[in-house]
Amino acid sequence: QVQLVESGGGLVQPGGSLRLSCAASGSMFSINTMGWYRQAPGKQRELVATITGGGITNYKESVAGRFTISRDNAKNTVNLQMNSLKPEDTAIYYCYCNTRRTLLPPTWNDYWGQGTQVTVSS
Repeated sequence: QVQLVESGGGLVQPGGSLRLSCAASGSMFSINTMGWYRQAPGKQRELVATITGGGITNYKESVAGRFTISRDNAKNTVNLQMNSLKPEDTAIYYCYCNTRRTLLPPTWNDYWGQGTQVTVSS
């Protein structure tokens, strides 16, 4: 019913910037919270940033002030602007969204993107 397509990953030098984008497609749904998670080699997946339908944001402490999450409700997209990137930011980044079905009965579902690689290295 809902698919997430991510883009914007790549290789960047320390101190550089990347912008990740995620577009949700489908029908008969509305999006509540959207966000980004990441998983580094040998580590568990962790929250990076989330944004609610009302625009309330939440950031992992280590990225606060460097990353900015935003969304376009009309286009069903969420973005993550990443500045001052560090080698420890290297990970696969996953887009996330929680949706409500517009048909009756209403149901809630979580969706994940396929992941996009971000590598920060000299």
